[in-house]
Amino acid sequence: MMRPGEQAGGPVHTFHLAELAPTSTARRLVRAPSGRTTPGLRHAECLAMIRLGAPTVSPERLQLGRIAMFAEWEGEAALDRFLSHDRLGRRLAAGWHVRLRFLRRYGQIAALPDLPPRAGTAESDEPVVAVTVARLSLPELPRFLRWGKSVERLVAGHPGATFATAAIRPPRTFATFSVWRSVREMTDMVHGRSDVPEGRAHSVAMAEQHRRDFHHESTFMRFRPLSEHGTWQGGPLLPR
Repeated sequence: MMRPGEQAGGPVHTFHLAELAPTSTARRLVRAPSGRTTPGLRHAECLAMIRLGAPTVSPERLQLGRIAMFAEWEGEAALDRFLSHDRLGRRLAAGWHVRLRFLRRYGQIAALPDLPPRAGTAESDEPVVAVTVARLSLPELPRFLRWGKSVERLVAGHPGATFATAAIRPPRTFATFSVWRSVREMTDMVHGRSDVPEGRAHSVAMAEQHRRDFHHESTFMRFRPLSEHGTWQGGPLLPR
């Protein structure tokens, strides 16, 4: 999915989904891969998937049998080595992942210090992947859950999203991942312009976030999908 004139090589980001034993996922929540153990890996976030829209306290909400990993790599060669030779990498290779080219961010987290505010542009009708990583401020958790539920329902049911999920590493790290048919449909959702039920939920929640931050730090990132590998829940996730 690279655009004409876009160069291959350079840093690449990935988002992985895989089935793991709950005990294996729990271990990775405590000890994720790092550059010390995985050459060419700049940063990785390992999280347990959660089911969007499920009751906050329920067996189906936290899915320890399903791991999500968001990672930044020096290049695809390092990623390929990890998927071929690392124990966790081989398990992730049996699941699904998408390779991504960073476009822009809003906000910043200390773990990704080198991402510029903008590194590229996207046409309004091209597919886009959105990733959020946030460190929650624990005293704000009740507010976050209150305002976040309607956003979960909006994104999970939005016709412009071909896939959406969220993941968590207790007690404070939360991530979202969504694949959109077009930049236009994603930005319409963000700004409350979608003609769908609860279409203004995201813009209302962001106004509340600006009034008093839910997070210690957070970043919302846009990426161009380069390629997907494997399947998830029976099929591919990128728009066709």
